[in-house]
Amino acid sequence: MELKGKKALVVGLGRTGEAVCAFLDQRGARVKISEKKSAEELGKHVLFWQKRGVEVEAGGHEPHSFLEADLIIPSPGVPYLPELEAARHKGVAILSEIELAFKFLKGKIVGITGTNGKSTTATLTHKIIKEGGFRSHLAGNIGTPLIQFVDYSQSDDIYVTELSSFQLRYIDEFRATVSVFLNISLDHLDWHTDFDDYYESKKNLFLNQKKDDTAILNRDDPHIWDLRNMGEYHVYGFSQERELSHGCWIQNDWIILANEKQEKLMPTAETPLLGAHNRENIMASALVGLVFGIPSLDLKESIKGFEGLEHRLEKVLTLGEVEFYNDSKATNVNATLKSIQSFSRPIILILGGRDKGGNFSLLREPVKERVKTIILIGEAKDKIEKSLNATVPVMRASDLAEAVRFAHSVALPGEVVLLAPGCTSFDMFRNFEDRGRAFKTEVYELKKRVDNGKV
Repeated sequence: MELKGKKALVVGLGRTGEAVCAFLDQRGARVKISEKKSAEELGKHVLFWQKRGVEVEAGGHEPHSFLEADLIIPSPGVPYLPELEAARHKGVAILSEIELAFKFLKGKIVGITGTNGKSTTATLTHKIIKEGGFRSHLAGNIGTPLIQFVDYSQSDDIYVTELSSFQLRYIDEFRATVSVFLNISLDHLDWHTDFDDYYESKKNLFLNQKKDDTAILNRDDPHIWDLRNMGEYHVYGFSQERELSHGCWIQNDWIILANEKQEKLMPTAETPLLGAHNRENIMASALVGLVFGIPSLDLKESIKGFEGLEHRLEKVLTLGEVEFYNDSKATNVNATLKSIQSFSRPIILILGGRDKGGNFSLLREPVKERVKTIILIGEAKDKIEKSLNATVPVMRASDLAEAVRFAHSVALPGEVVLLAPGCTSFDMFRNFEDRGRAFKTEVYELKKRVDNGKV
């Protein structure tokens, strides 16, 4: 692909946007940046790119910038823009960052998508492949933008890449040697028009796979399992419910692997992560290792040594026999549901934030079965309370500090305080990481007050 002299518009100046700008600029493209944030919000980034001869359009998107471009690369998470659709109708090429990277990258890609669990699965898969003796790199949303590997890529590199629906929306030739589809549920309806639109974006991961490639699919999800016949690729399934001739499943509290023969990988009791959903993530990662020929003993050791990720069912501390867990990454209803189902003890659930179009009524029965009290925060308080319809007692908090105090006041020994918001964090925080760290700070402060006899 020739980039020299092409008018390239980069939409969004986050981490990926800046990596794309650098890549295009080095190859002689005429780069322009369009960013909704003001020049004041972008700060020194504006001056940096202007000094390199890159035009920066800040404070909004001008339609002519899109229509005049030869090539547009929207950053991951850039919302629906009418300017993008207008440019597409005019015939302007729109490519995601992963598509642009793929056109120049050497090596193989392991692409991991799904509504929930992508980061955990990608990180564990990278660990398994790297400890299996391969040149593995963690890329995409959880790691380094794929485009930054191009200049140093080698044919024996493996890029374990977390892929969102946003990234997969604008691909053409992008191809994963191994694709993984973990799960799918309603999400990002603040971006996609409906579930079908979201699902179609996810399906793009499999469009260009060939007969020598592999698809690893959730056997228990009919939407995902339907994709087994979409191409000529090899198919492995993972399941918590049924035995598979080629795949991974749970039987009598053991994780079983099967290719030409069956073998016991490890007891479920030895897996390092809480929750049935994390067993699915582990099975998917193990299957990627199997595809690359990593022996089961090595797979087991890599899995057992995995400590999980921050903000994903992360235990913060135990205070007076009450355990506090940070699952700030639970940014949709289905993630909250899985988080709740990870505990058999009564839960004090901190819920709320900015709504993404979720159906909170789906939580009624699980909440009734497992949750003692709900503490609501954020913009979605009214919608959530109405959706739950007085299933359990509800308290309203003005911020996380108050939510933690309320939770401590009602929690009894043996119970769990769980932050699993089911919403994005943008009404109160920069991102889910900021929210999770704020929660942990408040829990640590609570412990100090208790230890000093002030509570």
